[in-house]
Amino acid sequence: MDNPASSPHSIKLVSKVSSPLKTRWAGLNYDILQQCMHCGLCLSVCPTFAETRRERHSPRGRIALTRAIADKKIPFTREFAKEIYFCLGCLACMSACPSGVNYALIFEHARAEVERTHILDTPTRKIIRALTIKWLFMDLNKLLLLGKAIKFYQRLGIQKLLRSSGILKIMPKRLRELESMTPDIPDRFSSDLIAEITPARNGRKYRVAFLVGCAQDLIFSQINRDSVQVLSWNHCEVYTPRNQYCCGSLHAHNGETELARQLAIRQLTMFPVEDFDAIISNAGGCGSHMKHYYSLLKDHPKWSHHAKLWDSKVKDIHEWLAEIEFTPPQPPNNLSQKLPSIKVTYHESCHLAHGQKITLQPRTILNSIPGLELIELPESNWCCGSAGIYNITQPEMANKLLQRKINHILETGASVVANGNSGCLLQLINGMKQRNLPIRVVHPITLLAEAYQRQENAKN
Repeated sequence: MDNPASSPHSIKLVSKVSSPLKTRWAGLNYDILQQCMHCGLCLSVCPTFAETRRERHSPRGRIALTRAIADKKIPFTREFAKEIYFCLGCLACMSACPSGVNYALIFEHARAEVERTHILDTPTRKIIRALTIKWLFMDLNKLLLLGKAIKFYQRLGIQKLLRSSGILKIMPKRLRELESMTPDIPDRFSSDLIAEITPARNGRKYRVAFLVGCAQDLIFSQINRDSVQVLSWNHCEVYTPRNQYCCGSLHAHNGETELARQLAIRQLTMFPVEDFDAIISNAGGCGSHMKHYYSLLKDHPKWSHHAKLWDSKVKDIHEWLAEIEFTPPQPPNNLSQKLPSIKVTYHESCHLAHGQKITLQPRTILNSIPGLELIELPESNWCCGSAGIYNITQPEMANKLLQRKINHILETGASVVANGNSGCLLQLINGMKQRNLPIRVVHPITLLAEAYQRQENAKN
């Protein structure tokens, strides 16, 4: 799932005007709302504005609405609450903004206030949030149990039978859409594929901890395996503890700041941060959120110091490999083993590009792989519509963005599209299935791991 770059509790200053919202919203520094110059540079990079051409669907428009509410010029309404959830939270506006407006802070404050006031609550919404955000994603074991149930549904052929029987055609359209998005669950999860301690190959230079993630473990456990192998190949001893927790990005994105804080403390408890050179994430959205634990816990008497150190040590895997000057895979020595050229394009995770400002490192890794031709993707840092659970809550807009992305991928002529975030990967995989396109969707680290393995096999 992809994150805003800051927590909604990172600023606790008094507003310059009396705000009608006396709880979390009142903690938002009013100066941030004043920073927006209304220049409009954010408009050209905002996916929702590009699709609708409505000012309210732009970062500038949402900031203006927020300020008007803070100034008591307009009331806090359901319409505003729906608007703030219509935002993708992709942070492209923050990359474009010349004034450095921290839109992520405004975005998360606004969503927290929506949840505090219960202004969008319906019985169905309350049940769904209670079962998912407040229960399922608070314990990874529960999530994996659900994964095993889905795997049972798929392996016994129930899914295939259901889809071929025509029963789905009489179900509500939204249920049909959700069923079609059901991911393929792997045979084994990360704990089955990765040892708790993976030794470094060719001598240890670094000791790192590895985060398996939620969706990454549930759907893409092989990417976690590949990540640990790549780290090991590059002189890292890798610690991957069992029974890990969600990083809390889903909760912070959806107005549940206190739950996000609880999950941050659980992570700090599980990983003695002083013992590692780096804490490695391979999902752009998770890494973006986890680099800001201090803003969640800065006032905590026990955990503030640990959180500050944690923030400095969390590294996206592409970032870390570039930092330690990873070993490029070697091309075959034998001409008969020459690799065919494979055209690959790269779709940037929003929170890797805009949240973490990591753009060059994944391309450096892809360009290091023998037999791979990297072709730049038009609008490579434009959101694909996944945006955490946006493709579930806002399916129409999410699908428009997905089709726009796939059309650009087709323009490149690539047979492989690489991406560094689990939500984006699943969104693109489902998009390729919908259009019956034979394009492989893969994490850059998996391509690197495969290159290392080919190199190893050539020696034997």
